[in-house]
Amino acid sequence: MIERGLGKSREKNKYIYGYIVAAVFSFLLGWQANYLDVFDENKAVDDEPVLSDQTENVDLELFWTVWKEIEDKYVHEEAIDSQKMVYGAIAGMVNSLEDPYTVFMTPDESKEFNASLDGKLEGIGAELTVEHKNLVIVSPLRQSPAEKAGLLAGDIIYKIDDNLASEMTLIDAIMKIRGPKGTPVTLTVVRENLDIPFEVTIVRDSITIESVTMEKLDGDIVYLSVNQFNDTTNQEFGKAISELVLNEPKGLIVDLRYNGGGYLDIAVELLSYLLPADTKAVALRERGKEDEIMYTNGNTKLLNVPLVVIVNESSASASEILAGAVQDHKRGIILGAMSFGKGTVQEVESFTDGSSIRLTIAKWLTPEGRDIDKIGLTPDIVVEINEKDIQEKKDPQKEAAVKYLKNLQ
Repeated sequence: MIERGLGKSREKNKYIYGYIVAAVFSFLLGWQANYLDVFDENKAVDDEPVLSDQTENVDLELFWTVWKEIEDKYVHEEAIDSQKMVYGAIAGMVNSLEDPYTVFMTPDESKEFNASLDGKLEGIGAELTVEHKNLVIVSPLRQSPAEKAGLLAGDIIYKIDDNLASEMTLIDAIMKIRGPKGTPVTLTVVRENLDIPFEVTIVRDSITIESVTMEKLDGDIVYLSVNQFNDTTNQEFGKAISELVLNEPKGLIVDLRYNGGGYLDIAVELLSYLLPADTKAVALRERGKEDEIMYTNGNTKLLNVPLVVIVNESSASASEILAGAVQDHKRGIILGAMSFGKGTVQEVESFTDGSSIRLTIAKWLTPEGRDIDKIGLTPDIVVEINEKDIQEKKDPQKEAAVKYLKNLQ
C-alpha cells in the first residue's frame, strides 16, 4: 500500500473532483467553470507522448484524408478554422469515452475553469450534470439567482433560450447559460411532479461563495455549512473550529448539502479536525497501481463532540469523502437524503497553448472499502425535504439534526 499523510506541509494533490457528480462536469453555471468537483495546480505537458501498442495499430490516415477533403472542397471556405478543427477533433476523441467528468477545454474554457476554482463567477449560480442525455440541475447555489428563481435539484433544462439543451454538449450548455452580470437567460424547465414544462427568465449576477459559514444554535449546538472544498476552506473551517472549541459546544452539525466537491486534500484536512490522527480517510485506486491511502494529519480538536453531518442528493465527491469517513469510523451520524454518488477522481493537465484536459484517473473508496460511485451514501437517519418545505422556507433536515443532538444531552 502507498501511504500518504498530510501532516508536515500541505502540498496540493493533482486529484480533482468535479461536483459534482455522477454525470457532472462540475462547472458552476457562471463565468466560472464546480466544480465538480477537488482540483489541483495544473501541470504543463511538453513531453513527447509514448504510444501504446493499441494506439500504434490505429490508422490515422483517415483523419488526414478527411481533413484534406474539408480543406479542398468545403464550399464555405471562409468558415474553415484549422485551430478550431483541431480542438474539435480532440474534444470528439475525449467525448468518445462517454465520461462526463473527462473533458477537453480550449484555452478560453481553461481560463474560465481556473477562475472558478478561485470562486470568481458571474452567471445564475447552479451546477449541471448530464443524465440519460438530459441536462440536469445538480444544485442551485444558496442565495444565487438560480435558487431565487425557484430552480431545484433534479430539474431538467429542456431549452436554453430557443436552443434545445439535448443537442448541446455539457460545455456548450454551460457557455449558453453563463454570461455577464445583468443579462437575462430564459430556461425551459421540466420538473418531475409537473405535467408540462415551464419557462423561467433569470438575470445573471455576480456570485460570491462563502466556503464556510457558522451559526450558533440553541442548546450549545454549532452549525457549520461547508459550501465547497477550495483553497480557503481549510483555513475558514479551522478558524471556526478554534472559536467554537473555546465555547465547549455540546454538539456540532456539518452541513454538506449542495456541496458538489472540490480539492481532495481539503476534504482530508477537514476530516483531520474530526477524527484521530493517522486515521484512514480515503483510498485512491488508479489503473495498474496499488491503492494509495490518505490519512488524517492530527489536528483533532473535536473528537468528543457529538457530530451530525447533513447530506442530500447534491452532496457529491469531496463531500461524500468526508461523510463516508465519518460514517465508516462511526464518528457521528449522517442525516438527510441519499448523496449524489460520485466516486471518481480527476486530474487537470495543462498544455502549452493554454488548453487542458480534465481526465478521470482514479476511483476513490471509503475507509471500509465502499465504492459509492453512481450509488451514493445512505444516511443513518433519512429525512426528506419536499417542495412545500422549500416554498415555506422550512428545513426539516436541519431541525432533525438539532433534535438528535439535543436528545443526547
